[in-house]
Amino acid sequence: MTVTDPIADMLTRIRNAVMVRHDSVLVPSSKMKLAISRILKDEGFISDYEVVRGKPQRMIKIRLKYQDKNEPVLSGLERVSKPGLRMYVQKKEIPRVYGGLGVAIISTPKGLMTGQQAWRQGTGGELLCYIW
Repeated sequence: MTVTDPIADMLTRIRNAVMVRHDSVLVPSSKMKLAISRILKDEGFISDYEVVRGKPQRMIKIRLKYQDKNEPVLSGLERVSKPGLRMYVQKKEIPRVYGGLGVAIISTPKGLMTGQQAWRQGTGGELLCYIW
């Protein structure tokens, strides 16, 4: 079976792994998913990620991050722009997620970045997902 929305698949795998308190999760690798993983690490939602060589294709091993008493740092992920309905935002339309506690990931002409970074650089783009 082919996945029609690989980014939604990645977010669902992470969400499911966090719900059952796994230490890490494997996701099929792509440039876009690596960029999302980098943003998750930079924003402190995951502890680390690495590319693992697999037989059919390379995988990204994402190490999940927990606070004391096994409480996940990552409490929610939501896909916004879907293959059936793309969502684009201009600089002035970039949303704040949970009053600034969350992060919007935007695909801009200058690459993948958080909503705050896109706003600072004065660029808009495709609103991929919210993470909080």
